Amino acid sequence: IATRQQLCVWSSFHRVLCLMPGFQNARVSECHCAVCWCSLADGESSRTRMRSAVSVREGQGVVLLCGTPPRAGDLSFAWIFNEYPSFVQEDSRRFVSQETGHLYIAKVEPSDVGNYSCVVTSRASRSPVLGSPTPLVLRTDGVMGEYEPKIEVQFPETLAAAKGSTVKLECFALGNPVPQINWRRTDGLPFPSKIKLRKSNGMIEIPNFQQEDAGLYECITENSRGKNIARGRLTYYAKPHWVQPIQDVEVAVEDTLSWECRASGKPKPSYRWLKNGEQLAIEGRIQIENGALTISNLNLTDSGRYQCIAENKHGVISSSAELRVVASAPDFSKSPMKRLIQVQIGSTVDFECKPRAFPKAKCSWKKGGEQLQENERISLLKDGGLRVANVTKGDAGTYTCLATNQFGTAKGSTSLMDFRLLLTQLLIYCKQSALNCPANNFHLCFHSRPGTHMEGNQSASGDLMIRNIQLKHSGKYVCMVKTEVDSVASAADLIVRGSPGPPEHVRVDEITDTTAQISWQEGTDNHSPVTTYTIQARTPFSVGWQRATTVPDVIDGRTFTSTVVDLNPWVEYEFRVVATNKIGGGEPSLPSEKVRTEEAVPEIPPSEVSGGGGSRSELVITWDPVPEELQNGEGFGYVVAFRPSGTSTWIQTVVTSPDTPRYVFRNESILPFSPYEVKVGVYNNKGEGPFSAVATVFSAEEEPSTAPSGVSATSLSSSAIQVSWTAIPWKMSNGRLLGYEVRYWNKGQKEESSNRVKAAGNETSIKITGLRSNLDYYTAVRAYNSAGAGPFSATVNATTKKPPPSQPPGNVVWNVTDSRVLLSWEEVRAMDNESQVTGYKVSGDRAGDTRAGVSSSVCITAGTTAELWLQLQDDYLIEVRATSEGGDGSSSQQILIPRLASTFSPFPLSQLLSASFATIFSLTLNSMLC
Repeated sequence: IATRQQLCVWSSFHRVLCLMPGFQNARVSECHCAVCWCSLADGESSRTRMRSAVSVREGQGVVLLCGTPPRAGDLSFAWIFNEYPSFVQEDSRRFVSQETGHLYIAKVEPSDVGNYSCVVTSRASRSPVLGSPTPLVLRTDGVMGEYEPKIEVQFPETLAAAKGSTVKLECFALGNPVPQINWRRTDGLPFPSKIKLRKSNGMIEIPNFQQEDAGLYECITENSRGKNIARGRLTYYAKPHWVQPIQDVEVAVEDTLSWECRASGKPKPSYRWLKNGEQLAIEGRIQIENGALTISNLNLTDSGRYQCIAENKHGVISSSAELRVVASAPDFSKSPMKRLIQVQIGSTVDFECKPRAFPKAKCSWKKGGEQLQENERISLLKDGGLRVANVTKGDAGTYTCLATNQFGTAKGSTSLMDFRLLLTQLLIYCKQSALNCPANNFHLCFHSRPGTHMEGNQSASGDLMIRNIQLKHSGKYVCMVKTEVDSVASAADLIVRGSPGPPEHVRVDEITDTTAQISWQEGTDNHSPVTTYTIQARTPFSVGWQRATTVPDVIDGRTFTSTVVDLNPWVEYEFRVVATNKIGGGEPSLPSEKVRTEEAVPEIPPSEVSGGGGSRSELVITWDPVPEELQNGEGFGYVVAFRPSGTSTWIQTVVTSPDTPRYVFRNESILPFSPYEVKVGVYNNKGEGPFSAVATVFSAEEEPSTAPSGVSATSLSSSAIQVSWTAIPWKMSNGRLLGYEVRYWNKGQKEESSNRVKAAGNETSIKITGLRSNLDYYTAVRAYNSAGAGPFSATVNATTKKPPPSQPPGNVVWNVTDSRVLLSWEEVRAMDNESQVTGYKVSGDRAGDTRAGVSSSVCITAGTTAELWLQLQDDYLIEVRATSEGGDGSSSQQILIPRLASTFSPFPLSQLLSASFATIFSLTLNSMLC
């Protein structure tokens, strides 16, 4: 197509020639399609020159192309008919696509004749650009006959949509008569109420896109000449989000930890675990399956900060928590037992015994000094508690729980006593008045019935007792006494007062944007006048019923109308009323009919305005969306304003989706990591609300351009190497360095399948653990920030040490001389595939020490003997193991050294170190010294 050539494709049942007058290098085009397409082929749009006229028959369909340049950011399109501000009104016959920008007229009518201009507006700059006018004229050679629909606007065959996004699908057809448009899902499911049909069914809008919205959608266009169908599939994806993050946990030593970390996402996220920032090595005790971490037989070294990372191709999230492995004797100080339990004879009572203990304590029970055993009435519960069924008076007394674990014993006590619960009761005394007769000669006419509130007394007093008295017991009571020759009766009125009944006929008489006028009718007062009324309100966003703010604040019992204030605009409310008298508050009334407050300008801007990150040449602005109950009306959206720091002119754009939490401005002129001032305002159909406070947000960073230098790798043991490097030079465009990524692989692996670990930004070395012994490992390092990672350094390698000796020291012998323990053992000889022995490590703990495993005393010696100084009053557990470059070897069997019978008092640490041995350190003063 020649420069500036106008391409026209004419619809006809005959071949026609289309000429393009007024353009250089014009060319004749011969065609026979269904519609006429008109645009400037090179996208040029001169406001001072009229485009060539488009000539169509009456009844023919036409498409006027906007001729927009390649899209740069979000654009919106509209068309002016003849003169501004006369815009083309969309209906079933006319459609403006927000995807292509073109104007579609399904069937041209004489009223359509005129000049059409395309208006393109960038949502980022909000500056409209007006195209050259295109005249539309009617041909005089006849009227276009009827023809079946031809779909010209069609959504993609496959479209991926993010969870929570707003999806818009367009569909429009040309035809004579004007086609009708309908939508459906091919799976037969009905559209949920949230899906909106807009623009005379030419577009459907699916807000808050979810998994159930995915599927195959059909657009059916139909007129009397036939129908056509367009189909497209919506697929669903979601970044990972937490279903069950991990929480801090405290677990007893030797117990098993089961930590479940569960995230949802599409596709399904994968998981990995870190401990104290390092990749968690999987071994016999430590297993990971589907995000769940299990560590069996916990020891104190398992304590630390753990991090679960869930990721799919759309995003990465992490959750961290602290694991505390604890060991302690039972302790009742934080969970004391009840001092006193009162119980009715014949009932069942439970005693709790839940001391703090790690590991969990075993519990036994005593009554007084007698050990309790299980029988048909006494049960020892699994949680350590005690249950006594069918309590008798003989069960009263003191019960003691003895809680024991390997670190100690504690006890707590509870006293049990008989307590007869006194129910509310009313005694009506009916005495024989003037009748003087023997007690056994009169008869009480009332007899009690099992299961009722009333009991008759057959004794001489003739009393009537009403237990747990109710409102229904109000009335007149008559007591009759009879003898063989006469009878007498006595009557009394019983008035039972109670809290009021529910008010009636609650209604809303008047509603505004923030107030509601409420009225009601009084209910029964149950023999005690109503003193006050309270109005309660409920919305779809509240947690149950909440007390409403009213004018007057206190509504007295003689008032039956009030105004509720401080309501949220454009929210659906229900109201109910509660009456109160001296007895208390009564039952609430039935709810009023649901009413919606009127719309108002929004008053609350979004919170947490922030941003940053993103790809190169992007400014990412984020915020917490305003909740629906604070949007105050329909048509709610956001006005995003931003400007480079130090400038005065704000750039504004509009985000129309109320659930959208971010806006991305893309422009090649944006410098990396440049500060911008940003603010986000709100608007709805009633007008614009306030802006948030101004926040400073940095544009996207530029990924590091250089690799770290000075990279080296050093073997530490049979399972660990140390990688070190020199920090890369910092510059402003690099932004904030997040850290370094180290990849490593062994000689038998491919570089592409290497493992990776990360170090924080200020770290220049990292320890890689969980490696195989006596094997070459290759490593390379690169820096990364939020924009991405830089190039890798040159590859360096290190060889892990041979494994430590597998043979434990044998024939460990000890002897006590005065205050010293002399140890000796057989020499350990390493095998050919093991690291050579460099010395021996002797460690010991006081038997029963609650800090065992943390406070161990350790000394290292080059020979096969050691001389130990121990506290005299403690038992000790001693073990010996060989040391090597590859790590510590297997431990000998533990040796128990009983307390020494001596009056020796330990000297200061500095005087007790033996010069004959290479003592390295002692972790517990005056505990065990070499």
